[in-house]
Amino acid sequence: MTTVDLGMPPVAPRGTGVLRSAESFPEHAQTELADPLLRKNLRHAMSTIRAKRARAVAEVDDWEELRQAGASLKRHVMANLDSYLVRLEEAVEAAGGHVHWARDAVEANRIVVDLVRATGETQVLKIKSMATQEIALDEALSDAGVDTYETDLAELIVQLGRDWPSHIIVPAVHKNREQIRQIFLDRMPDAPRDLTDDPSDLCDAARRHLRKKFLTSKVAISGANFACADTGTFVIVESEGNGRMNLSLPDTLITVMGIEKVIPSFSDLEVFLQLLPRSSSGERMTPYVSTWQGPYEGDGPQDFHVVLLDNGRTHVLADAQGRDALNCIRCSACLNVCPVYERTGGHAYGSIYPGPIGAILTPQLLGVEEAASLPFASSLCGACGDACPVAIDIPAILVHLRDEVARAKDDASRLPSAEKAAMQAMAWAMSDGRRFAAAGRMAPLSRLAGRGRLPVLPPPLSGWTRSRDIPKAPTETFRQWWRKRGAG
Repeated sequence: MTTVDLGMPPVAPRGTGVLRSAESFPEHAQTELADPLLRKNLRHAMSTIRAKRARAVAEVDDWEELRQAGASLKRHVMANLDSYLVRLEEAVEAAGGHVHWARDAVEANRIVVDLVRATGETQVLKIKSMATQEIALDEALSDAGVDTYETDLAELIVQLGRDWPSHIIVPAVHKNREQIRQIFLDRMPDAPRDLTDDPSDLCDAARRHLRKKFLTSKVAISGANFACADTGTFVIVESEGNGRMNLSLPDTLITVMGIEKVIPSFSDLEVFLQLLPRSSSGERMTPYVSTWQGPYEGDGPQDFHVVLLDNGRTHVLADAQGRDALNCIRCSACLNVCPVYERTGGHAYGSIYPGPIGAILTPQLLGVEEAASLPFASSLCGACGDACPVAIDIPAILVHLRDEVARAKDDASRLPSAEKAAMQAMAWAMSDGRRFAAAGRMAPLSRLAGRGRLPVLPPPLSGWTRSRDIPKAPTETFRQWWRKRGAG
């Protein structure tokens, strides 16, 4: 048995491979906002998913109690993660599987590439997995001369379109059926030339394309929604059945899983298998719930490997205020209610993890200096926190990370920022009653406002007035008005 020490080192390891673009959120958002078709696609998809989720959640009388149960379980696991991971490793090896520990994306990719090479195969199947997207496993396998075939319909669309996912559950949500038809015609060699954009025709074309791959591939790679520490059972929930094919037909199965996906026991699935389907796809239960432990003679893969991925997660765990981000069960409920995501789409975040959860997870995995704009990709309306099935207080973590970004900027500069200097001046004025009253008497400055709006001011104040208007200040202060009434 090979174990890993999860005791917090002086500097916890950072993640790698999570960002797909170095551009900031505002830069990406400007591009995405200029695409009316994207906004139309997102508006339709998000409104449909929200309505389905609302109906599914309304059926459960104890939904809030379920949320709190899920949150308590996840927090308990994070507080005892080292022991649960060791239990999981012991259970997997007892069932005949093999466990590998990966500190970062580079190490995880090396392990998987070596495992595939050991089989002698040059073709692998993949089940939709955020962890393998996070480490860019497809690219690493391609560099090693191994062809990968995504078998989830949406992931197949993204792969054929030479694109990358924009949503956690529906990776190709930014494409409509006309666009998907064209991708199939352009990039799928065996697509029928008379292919229509009818969803059933598109699914049939994908099914025919993948069938031979399912029957001939000897190696499959999966992620996992949950892993039960007591039994070594791994769980995947899906809607299409492609996951079940991958888990049943190949000779070798490699599962890449973030260390935060472990749960204490098999019985805890009773909670999570109610929360996840309703929050993600608005279903009472997903059509396919697949579980596996290890190899069974004559049935399914005979060689089973698990790669337990850190890639910055212990760094997140070390942050008492931000570690709840690891409780995420990847349902995408926060994306589906977020007004920012609905207007900009997932690519604007530049990360494998889009939306509100990506805005708090990515900066923590990489360090805020690598994704400093993401904590500000939010209106702080609070809808994400209300929708989260495990009650992650996403808005509070966003504010916490914004503070870290500001502190990092101050540390990197010898002089305080204009914003910080202004806030310090305001704090000084407001901390004393006489100073505060004197500040209120500065109404003559309002004459600059002309007919009621402040003009564009010079830098650094221009950054504020460029996008905001201030009504003309009143001719007297509140204190003066109050005294005139004889009340003060």
